[in-house]
Amino acid sequence: MLERIPGVGNVGLTGGQEREIQINLNSERMSAYGLSILEVSQTLLASNLDFPTGKIKNDSEQILIRMQSKYQTMADIENLVLRYLPDGTNVKVKDVAEVSDTYRDATTLCRVNGIPSIGISIQKSSDANTVEISKAVSKTLQQAEKQYNSQGLQFITSVDNAEFTQEAADSVIRDLFFAIILVALTMLLFLHNLRNALFVSIAIPLSLVPTFIFMYMFGFSLNLMSLLALTLVVGILVDDAIVVIENIHRNMETGKTRVQAAYNGLREIGPTIVSITMVLVVVFVPISLTQGFISNIFRQFALTVAVATLFSLLVSFTVVPLLYSRFGKMGKITSSGFVGKTVHAFDCSIATVADAFSRLLSWSFSHKLPVFAVVLVLLAGSVSLIPFGFIGSETAPSGDQGQFVAYIELSRDATIEQTNEVSRHAEEIIRSNPAVETVFTTVGAEENGQPRAHLAELRVKMIPHEWRTVTDRRLANEMKIALQKSVPGVKIRIALTDIMGNIDEAPIQYFISGNDMDEVMDVASRLLEKMSSVKGVMDPKIFVEGQNPEITVIPDREKMASLGISVTDLGMSLNNAFSGNTDGKFRDGQYEYAMNIRLDGFDRKSIEDVENFPLPNASGQTVRLKQFAVVEEHESATILERRNRAPSITVGSMAGGRSTGEIGADIDRIIAGMNLPETILVEHGGELEGQDDAFGTIMTAIVISLLLVYLIMVLLYNSYVYPFVVLFSIPLAIIGAFLAMALTGETLNLFTMLGLLVLIGLVAKNAILVVDFTNQMKAEGMELKNALLEATRKRFRPIVMTTLAMVVGMLPIALAQGAGAEWKNGIAWVIIGGLISSMFLTLVIVPLVYYGMDKMMTNLGWMQKTETCLEE
Repeated sequence: MLERIPGVGNVGLTGGQEREIQINLNSERMSAYGLSILEVSQTLLASNLDFPTGKIKNDSEQILIRMQSKYQTMADIENLVLRYLPDGTNVKVKDVAEVSDTYRDATTLCRVNGIPSIGISIQKSSDANTVEISKAVSKTLQQAEKQYNSQGLQFITSVDNAEFTQEAADSVIRDLFFAIILVALTMLLFLHNLRNALFVSIAIPLSLVPTFIFMYMFGFSLNLMSLLALTLVVGILVDDAIVVIENIHRNMETGKTRVQAAYNGLREIGPTIVSITMVLVVVFVPISLTQGFISNIFRQFALTVAVATLFSLLVSFTVVPLLYSRFGKMGKITSSGFVGKTVHAFDCSIATVADAFSRLLSWSFSHKLPVFAVVLVLLAGSVSLIPFGFIGSETAPSGDQGQFVAYIELSRDATIEQTNEVSRHAEEIIRSNPAVETVFTTVGAEENGQPRAHLAELRVKMIPHEWRTVTDRRLANEMKIALQKSVPGVKIRIALTDIMGNIDEAPIQYFISGNDMDEVMDVASRLLEKMSSVKGVMDPKIFVEGQNPEITVIPDREKMASLGISVTDLGMSLNNAFSGNTDGKFRDGQYEYAMNIRLDGFDRKSIEDVENFPLPNASGQTVRLKQFAVVEEHESATILERRNRAPSITVGSMAGGRSTGEIGADIDRIIAGMNLPETILVEHGGELEGQDDAFGTIMTAIVISLLLVYLIMVLLYNSYVYPFVVLFSIPLAIIGAFLAMALTGETLNLFTMLGLLVLIGLVAKNAILVVDFTNQMKAEGMELKNALLEATRKRFRPIVMTTLAMVVGMLPIALAQGAGAEWKNGIAWVIIGGLISSMFLTLVIVPLVYYGMDKMMTNLGWMQKTETCLEE
């Protein structure tokens, strides 16, 4: 039923009890009758067969003949004759065994909120949508509940990754709604009347709606990343329209008609808008072309932003000037009333700040070295926040997904009954917390793909975000402390979910490889001891440290030969006795159930039972295993790892209180000081390995983006030098971005690095506005310094408008809470901090760099235009 749902890759069952016919043999009775376990097993299996024996045929028909000798009832098995004694009496199965219709010995037990259950795990295929699969599965389960309502069948969803995805998507939609409102209000504040603000704001829906069409064509879904892109792009979509409206508005102030002002304004500013848009679009090209983990996360984000930005360019070139030429008017400010006074005061403050920046720039032309020195100190100080520990690093923030897993580990010789008793007590403690909704317990949880009786897994699902104040990480730590106090003598481990929704037991991992396994184990033990002292390391462990108790049987071949016992008979007898023979099937109606032939449980309890295991020899005598074999009890490694064909051991831990990057850096310093042999190789694993790969990929994308931005600028300015002026604005954004990260406690991760990538396109916009206007003033014959001052003053208002629109549009994301907030907050604060620092510093540093570049080109003679004539 579930496997037929499109997109479902695998369905697995955990727990439950299967019917089994158990034939528990008594070793003493078998010895008394001279029977071996192999003889009993072979007789039981040989007597449980159906044979096709031919057919009869006459002139009118033919009929097949089949001998049916399979067991029909328990009595058939119990009354099966195994042997006739010399006195003529027979020995039946019931004389040497207890036959019972029962259930297979449990290797795994499952409960939901203390109620025995069967766990159903559903994995989607790689190309399926999690939310759609979840909805389809829920619908199917509801139908099954109705169909089997009389049997009391009930399904409880203990873990559903789609719930977090849906909550996060809904949260982003709310952010998008608030961002649109805030940006529209900001435009109203700048443009003074509702009509002009509407002309700018209309770019948002006209750009977003066609973007949805392209998202459908690309096969995108409305997931966390695509919705985050739509929210982030709201502030960007109005940029082009703001610049166009502001330039048209400036033309109307000179007395031109609406149509003429719209035409002239667009013609003047058109190349600049193309520059701004193309720079922002090419920034996302490299990240959209990456492969692997980064591509899966950011491809939809990058292409969504790029497509929406291109549509905003189209809208600003067509709809915005058309609307203004028909319905636009000059906004008049009156200082009467609260709104009028507020707008008037805001405009006056903008003008005051613009004049202040002009004076600051004028002063800076005479004090270039001190200004550049201050900026270099700010840049160095902001970058130093990383090595000094004010900004940590990790692959991605551990978002509050409202679920965690508690592992309870007993000694490796513990039975499943003992583990079950301890886990019941742990369940009661966890379920008593009001923030817990569901506890799904698996006793006999898997380790390295095999169920382990000593291990229990408690998967905890918390109530929705809006109904609780505690995070999953905090509750997990509280539950760990409570369990350690209430359940002494066991190991308690906590694991949280990663960005992909998988349980990550050890995000900090190190692979230790070498030629000699003992040497590798020695290094791993030393590293484990030193790791334990590192701040933030939680539950450090060696993944092969646990050793299982094992009983080894070492036969003496000479004694076996003298006693008439073969190695094959010995091995098969021991296997039948202690593991069981399930080759036979018992048919009941249309179903068949396993028959398990083995020793009774009382004969399978201790090493003495193994030593005293009886075997009849060829002479009919009964001998004990200890007469010809050495039986020893010791411990053996549970698993042998290899990495690049060399023996390897993994050492790992959870992270708490610090980022994985900070903890990894401390451990790397410890490893560097351990003076390891040359034959030992230590490599990052887990999240540290993923962080190295991810950071390398995104840094490559940032470098390529910078190169593409430079090439676009070369084409637009027809110069190899002026693009460097624009690129100087990018380091200015790093100052505010890193400072914002430090102040808000954000780490350097994939999302904040994505914010840095977005900043490349956004902050270059301000520099382009200044450089383009300066070039226009120079072309009209204005002296260079005056042109730079005029450009700063004239372009201050659109720069402030576009920057403030972007900052305001980011505020809902920066201040968001709930599902997925940790991933959104970082990118928003990076963009806000970078935009603010870049806006103020660009208006001073970019003109100074332009001035220096222009003077240098003039002195070198590069400013002289040359004309090359080609002879025909």
